[in-house]
Amino acid sequence: MLRRLDSRSADFRQALDAVLSLELREDPQVAVTVQDIIAQVRARGDEAVMALTQKFDRCEFAQPSAMEVAPEALKGAFVALPEETRNALEAACERIRDYHNRQETEDLLYEDGQGNRLGQRWTPVDRAGVYVPGGRAAYPSSVLMTVVPARCAGVREVVLVVPTPGGERNQSVLAAAHVAGADRVFTIGGAQAVAALAYGTETIPQVDKIVGPGNAYVAAAKRQVFGQVGIDSIAGPSEVLVIADRSAPAEWVALDLFSQAEHDEMAQALLISPDPAVLDAVEGAMGQLLEALPRKDIIRASLEARGAAILVRDMEEAAEIANRVAAEHLELMVAEPQELLASIRHAGAIFVGSHTAEVLGDYVAGPSHVLPTYGTARFSSPLSVYDFKKRTSIIDLTAKGASTLAATAQHLAETEGLSAHAAAAAARRSNF
Repeated sequence: MLRRLDSRSADFRQALDAVLSLELREDPQVAVTVQDIIAQVRARGDEAVMALTQKFDRCEFAQPSAMEVAPEALKGAFVALPEETRNALEAACERIRDYHNRQETEDLLYEDGQGNRLGQRWTPVDRAGVYVPGGRAAYPSSVLMTVVPARCAGVREVVLVVPTPGGERNQSVLAAAHVAGADRVFTIGGAQAVAALAYGTETIPQVDKIVGPGNAYVAAAKRQVFGQVGIDSIAGPSEVLVIADRSAPAEWVALDLFSQAEHDEMAQALLISPDPAVLDAVEGAMGQLLEALPRKDIIRASLEARGAAILVRDMEEAAEIANRVAAEHLELMVAEPQELLASIRHAGAIFVGSHTAEVLGDYVAGPSHVLPTYGTARFSSPLSVYDFKKRTSIIDLTAKGASTLAATAQHLAETEGLSAHAAAAAARRSNF
């Protein structure tokens, strides 16, 4: 089920690159289609959004206001859920809120030797747009993981969009929007929803930043509206990398690999160990457990296409490969995980120890499960409060400080041939 790679093999690097390789360049036809959708929304607003939603999602609205779910309906969806589900949503929300409230964004202000005050101030965006996937699956957890950090950041208005194919609203998603505190919820999706958030329509408000994963058309739309609005990232297929030794129960490892593989056929599940017996045991557990899972065909296709079991020399090499992969989820299922943790530089989220299952991070641990994928953890971070805030530089000069700095500024401006800059600096010299 999992192809075997051995770091001692002469062609290991090429073999690993082949496993990691994934063509993520935008399909030119998708880009053209999305460009047309955005143009329609910009030109015709609500009319275009409604027509495109009917075309792609088979969801028809009698009037523009029908696209929005009233707050009373969100609350009603929550109340109608079984008590156990309500409790689960509230418990997860509370943990996610507690974690993100601890992310500090303190202002900075200091005074230099000339009495000048310099620093930075953090302020939230005024309005954030959250895209929650819909269609083949519904994700109330993604509502919590995106809306709650925005609320903790102090965003004034959070606008959520979620597709409802065939007009069927997922009540768990609507209930999660109520629990998380979304201000407005619209049952639209696809590139038209992204365009509506980016440019605004008569009914849908324009936002400052759009976050959340989606399909290829959503990803293309986010690329094309970037600059008009901010975006968090372009999400790729889900990934997990497990580093395991004999202390890890083989069944646990197998199930954690399955939990990512079941997302879709392009998801990636990798296993690394310096012990061939561990690889054998996990492979055996997979064979015993897979047939009982409803999504076994998707899991099998994912593992065969992009999965691998990698034998390495030692844990040091395992860490090197993990940093090369920079996986969305990295599990350290080893006897001494803290020692290994110190060697990890690149990962979206690190799950320390065999008890720390990735699924617990997906739903309830606290940090957002919206994570960098496809190696972008080398330079990107998980969704957080910081995504909904921006820094503004504060420069407050005294007359003496301005005069002192002006000579240097004037010289550099003249060096660059910017005479007005130089004159503006010169006007501040000896003016105190």
